[in-house]
Amino acid sequence: MTVEVREARTQAELAAALELRGRVFCEEQGVSFEADQDGRDGEATHIVAVDDGVVIGTCRLLFRGQVARLGRLAVERERRGENVAAEILREADRIASEAGSESIALHAQTYAQALYEHAGYKQYGPTFVEEGIEHVAMEKRLA
Repeated sequence: MTVEVREARTQAELAAALELRGRVFCEEQGVSFEADQDGRDGEATHIVAVDDGVVIGTCRLLFRGQVARLGRLAVERERRGENVAAEILREADRIASEAGSESIALHAQTYAQALYEHAGYKQYGPTFVEEGIEHVAMEKRLA
């Protein structure tokens, strides 16, 4: 894959990541803008997948003690199926490990559960609904 996956380096990359999230979550999935823009982006580490200067994938990590909370994983519709999300998850593992996290926790949309399982995440607890979409809580041990 020629896509570079790393922390966002500029305000322009961060803005592109937020715009991508808006397209994926709000426009495609009907999530409210307020739910996506929860006020936590300023404290998050933002990971981007960049192809020829264009952000095509993103997620964010929030750190709470020994747990990194992964969220807002989004990939451009036409780039899905190219392992972009898997590469983003690998970079999240690396960043969280370097930050001293012992695990990464997330709420996965059930349709994407296999992606996370393939990356080593395990489901805990029952299925639940957030913003009208079925989710499962998942966690991956890093240490």
